[in-house]
Amino acid sequence: MSNAGQVIVAGVGMTRFGKYSDRGMRSLAEEAVHDALGDAAISTKDVEVVFFSNAAAGLITGQEMIRGQVALRKTGLLGIPLFNVENACASASSAFHLAYMSIVSGMYDIALAVGAEKMTSEDKTRAFRATAAAVDLEELREIKSRLGSGEAAAPGAGPSKSLFMDIYAAATREYMKISGATAETFADVAVKSHAFAALNPKAQYRDPVTREQVLNSREISPPLTLLMCSPIGDGAAAAVLMSEKMARQRAIQQPVRIRASVVLSGRDREPGEPDVLDRAVKRAYEVSGIGPADLDVIEVHDAAAPAELIACEELGLCGRGEGPALLASGATQLGGRHVVNPSGGLLSKGHPVGATGIAQIYEIVDQLRGRAGARQSNGARVGLTENGGGFLGRDAAAMSIHIFSL
Repeated sequence: MSNAGQVIVAGVGMTRFGKYSDRGMRSLAEEAVHDALGDAAISTKDVEVVFFSNAAAGLITGQEMIRGQVALRKTGLLGIPLFNVENACASASSAFHLAYMSIVSGMYDIALAVGAEKMTSEDKTRAFRATAAAVDLEELREIKSRLGSGEAAAPGAGPSKSLFMDIYAAATREYMKISGATAETFADVAVKSHAFAALNPKAQYRDPVTREQVLNSREISPPLTLLMCSPIGDGAAAAVLMSEKMARQRAIQQPVRIRASVVLSGRDREPGEPDVLDRAVKRAYEVSGIGPADLDVIEVHDAAAPAELIACEELGLCGRGEGPALLASGATQLGGRHVVNPSGGLLSKGHPVGATGIAQIYEIVDQLRGRAGARQSNGARVGLTENGGGFLGRDAAAMSIHIFSL
């Protein structure tokens, strides 16, 4: 970690997230890679190593083992080292972390990180089965019993909703007890996210919503309603990373520096012990020399609306239990001190699992370069992404924190 700050993001690319009945993972990956290489003003021949992330293709389409080679087969990138990365919803940020490490080590000067996911299919239950597999299946009966979720928790035949929303709902009910948050509070998070997404041409859902619409949308797992939950969708995102030496040689404009790249795994822990997000945030702040007061723009993993408030607290933007007050103050809105999820977040931008982490980075890079259009946070110079994945006991199974600056 001593070389933090010696790797920069030279270019990013991203598809619009959505439901594409006529496109597969290859088409989506090709678009994101093309745009990222163009943004960095390099060609495929300049790339020295590729890290390709995907979480669910094996269970959605049946493609296993060589997902990256298949998706990038026609791009001209094959022939160099290519590594397939799977780490639940943190797959893309994990691929980005490995690309970062490959440059910090001195092995390479130019690396490409790509995340792509095709979640939609004719069988709508496949996505639920895939995401439900991101828990310890040897404990599935215990998990189902604890949640009281019955068939919804089963990764086998025909689940009708997401196990993860049952898990988020259980955590949400606990959070409401300590914070005073209400269903209206979570509805307001969704309203903010949709307002940002309306300004983001890459977002899956671009229609503003009202508090009443959120509260009256279909119940998923109390207190969560449909519009408080991230949607199923398809998409891809990519990032070109360079050593600072190579970036200078190529005269990269507005290089965005990676100040910290942290990926940790969850672990069995007792109540009251730090969770993986708490540990990852602490390490990222220590590595970067940056603290919560320095953060201008932030993308957090809001797979359900309450997760945004919980993440804000764990990032140190406010005290524990103060997430609702932070939201109500306007501090996380455009023009506020810490703009949170200006992309629309997972709630509205969308959540194609294997692409999400790099899509968050795409937003931060655009914000720091001042090219986020109508959702631009003026004067943004420091950004952070928080991307978690899976569940392991009381913890997320994987957690990634990245900090960036101009």
